[in-house]
Amino acid sequence: MGSLGMSEGVHRQILFTTVGWFVGYHLIKRSEYIHAKRDRELLEYVRQHPEDFKIQEKKKIGELLEDFYPVR
Repeated sequence: MGSLGMSEGVHRQILFTTVGWFVGYHLIKRSEYIHAKRDRELLEYVRQHPEDFKIQEKKKIGELLEDFYPVR
């Protein structure tokens, strides 16, 4: 038993909090880098192959929805 009672593990809590923040920060940065790299590669592919990604004409909402027939 320590003489300080409840404050014995405070240094561990601070250490684990700091380590957790540091690891989490770098994992998020790596994840953002991987997603940005993938986005860059996909946009480059779309730019180089426009025939595979033709722009469709816009439809009105009435053309998208089916006719409504109320059920009685």
